[in-house]
Amino acid sequence: MSQIELVGEPLLHLESSRLLAEARRVIPEAFDAQGRLLSPIAGAWVHPPAWFDARSPIDGQVFASLPLLSQAQAVQAVEKAAGEFLPWSARSLNARMHAVLDALDLLEDHRDLLVRVLAWDIGKTLPTACNDVDRCLTGLEWYLENIGPMLESRAPLGLVSNIASWNYPFSVLLLNVLVQTLAGNSVIAKIPTQGGGVSLTLAFALMRRARLPVSLAGGRGKDLSEALVGHPLIAGVAFIGGRANGAEVHRRLRDTNKRYALEMEGVNAYAITRFTDWDGLSRQIRAGFDFGKQRCTAYTRWVVEKSLVPRFVRAYVDAVSSLRVGHPLLSSHVDFGPLISASKVEELRALIDDARARGTEVLYEGTLTDDAFVPSQSRGSYIAPTLLFGVPRDSELYLREPFGPVDVLMSVDSEEELIREANVSQGALVASVATDDPQLAERLASQLQAFKVGINKLRSRGDREEPFGGKGGSWAGVFVGGTHLVHAFTEGPHALEGNWPD
Repeated sequence: MSQIELVGEPLLHLESSRLLAEARRVIPEAFDAQGRLLSPIAGAWVHPPAWFDARSPIDGQVFASLPLLSQAQAVQAVEKAAGEFLPWSARSLNARMHAVLDALDLLEDHRDLLVRVLAWDIGKTLPTACNDVDRCLTGLEWYLENIGPMLESRAPLGLVSNIASWNYPFSVLLLNVLVQTLAGNSVIAKIPTQGGGVSLTLAFALMRRARLPVSLAGGRGKDLSEALVGHPLIAGVAFIGGRANGAEVHRRLRDTNKRYALEMEGVNAYAITRFTDWDGLSRQIRAGFDFGKQRCTAYTRWVVEKSLVPRFVRAYVDAVSSLRVGHPLLSSHVDFGPLISASKVEELRALIDDARARGTEVLYEGTLTDDAFVPSQSRGSYIAPTLLFGVPRDSELYLREPFGPVDVLMSVDSEEELIREANVSQGALVASVATDDPQLAERLASQLQAFKVGINKLRSRGDREEPFGGKGGSWAGVFVGGTHLVHAFTEGPHALEGNWPD
């Protein structure tokens, strides 16, 4: 993979418009005559009745215009996408693999453009944008090499619908779409509401050039959700998002024969007791701020034995005090850039202010420094790391994932309280325990309600062959990752592992 150089400060104000002009030059089919993006549906480019302005969280400026399909167009999109299933599934696996390889070649050819557009799309630094795109490409290579045995005695489902969050549009959403297609399904996906639609539309255009049966619908959730979840031609649904929306999707699917994998938020906790390796923990704390903790596997709840709280706070401050938050494309070093929108920052600040008014202590609050921004740049989408102590138990910051660089510290007096506070969200994707006692570590880990539990280390979603799922309210339906992802959206004799709430 090629290296991408950061943009010098004098050119930053031109970079986004130049990128869009470059995208129109090399992928013209994705745009209308006015430079607005269209929806690729079953081999055609659909003109919507309206568009909406996609603003980059980096500077708050309009980056591009994205399509708003109507409810009727969404229904038509599902019907046309479903019509691609039979001819595609009738092709041999070898023929499908050649088509997917052609798509992979096109994505690799335009990788640098996709990385830069992605950075402006959702505010990633170039290293994190590169990582997102490259994990998709290398992950697809792995599936191409290994999918044969995974598909033995299995058949595709039909049309699979993908509704995903905006934060990892390539390494999660796009990779899932490509693997579902490789397995013989036709696929339709929704542009995430908050961001990522520009880079995804360009990627889908490249996949359509390779004649893959993939469609991408842009529009408001209320206009698209009925078609993308409830339409009888939808055979499977992959969802990534919050618990409220996920619970509604689950309610509509649980009594149908549709296959589903619903990943929902949970509070990922790190429990610490009888522990001394503070330098090692400090490194983990710092690494955990990748992409401003806008990840479903970010650790934002620290449950610490009371006697260790002062030492934990020192380790935390040592880890985060040198983090730089700012314009993610500046040539000077920035660890992470903006949150997805100014409204998200306003939401977090309001929650912090409410908690402070009710007695919460702010043990650490970082600052935004002028040299991490372009002069006169809007900073509405930026917030520095914050550590809170004594958060009220009825606060959203106590009960829910903040999806930003805001951490909550809980002090506990007993092992029972440690477990109870770590399991506050009644199910999570990941959790960890830090202790010097190996037997205690195993005992505590077995009681943490998370799909993946780390001992003296962070856990993540994982790549390639590593399975992924959740416990409790953080997941519903089949697990994904590796063989699980292929089996999730195919029919066959193998039992499907998953979380099936009563």
